Amino acid sequence: MAADTTLAPRIAGALGRYRVMAYVVGVMLLVLVAVAIPLKYAAGVPEVSAVVSPIHGLFYVVYLVTAFDLALKARFTAKGTVLVLLAGVVPFVSFWAERRVTARVRAGQPL
Repeated sequence: MAADTTLAPRIAGALGRYRVMAYVVGVMLLVLVAVAIPLKYAAGVPEVSAVVSPIHGLFYVVYLVTAFDLALKARFTAKGTVLVLLAGVVPFVSFWAERRVTARVRAGQPL
């Protein structure tokens, strides 16, 4: 990720942290939904889910903190904030939301 020189340093830092966590949460959610849960219920192997589920949960909490931090610094609307916070619970949505949030924050548009 290249440094964003057009943004205030506090917003650029918050955006960078948010982008990393959006990808981490998105990948962990995909691993949970596409690998761990099918292994648990279709193959009778609950150990993978027992490991991946809490890791995703921990990363989601960190995602919530970083997304909320960005929302405060970039002055998101209440609706925009809630939608970004929920993006980490639907597979693939965190990737889409990250692209949209990044573009709007860089353009100085409200979310």
